[in-house]
Amino acid sequence: MLNKRLAVALTVSGLLAGVTACGAPAQNAPSSTAPALGATAAPAWELDPAAGAQRIKAAGLDILTAEGTAEHYHAHLDVLVDGKPVTVPAEIGFSFGADGRPNGISALHTHDTSGILHIEAPTAGLKYTLGQVLAEWGVLDGKDATGAPHGGTGGWTAYVNGSKQSAPVSDVVLKAHDEVVLSFGTAPSPLPSSYTFPAGL
Repeated sequence: MLNKRLAVALTVSGLLAGVTACGAPAQNAPSSTAPALGATAAPAWELDPAAGAQRIKAAGLDILTAEGTAEHYHAHLDVLVDGKPVTVPAEIGFSFGADGRPNGISALHTHDTSGILHIEAPTAGLKYTLGQVLAEWGVLDGKDATGAPHGGTGGWTAYVNGSKQSAPVSDVVLKAHDEVVLSFGTAPSPLPSSYTFPAGL
């Protein structure tokens, strides 16, 4: 529903030409190598569209009027709490006007709930991190009073393509076709180590 609303809003407003520039339809199905992602996001994990612009700026990114074309690649993110999936929301990295319609986009964003992270930047060679995704999503920032696992990055572990990362989770750099797993509590089994991207991505 969000994708349909977004597509209609973008068509009507014409502000974000090329939001589907990836050339592939929205994909909501999980990879066959990942755990089944049938869970829905708990309220603490939902995206607040009203604060999209502030979160993009907090991530150190610019609000653009269209996706960039100088750099274009994708990574995939699974978020697991005690081995159970948390849905990565659609529209991370979008800003919205008072009318609820999109009016801006960052170089790092999601289009749907597949966990695919889109990097479509106007400048080539910049690094994008898991911390920027979390900032744009508005989670694990230490501001949530409900405590772990939602409150901050303590107790979280990041894996990239099946390898545990020693750096803080916020510092994990996103690269083309990486499978990034962010895990809290009981380690996932099996650990997703790859993701089958749709054709064209």
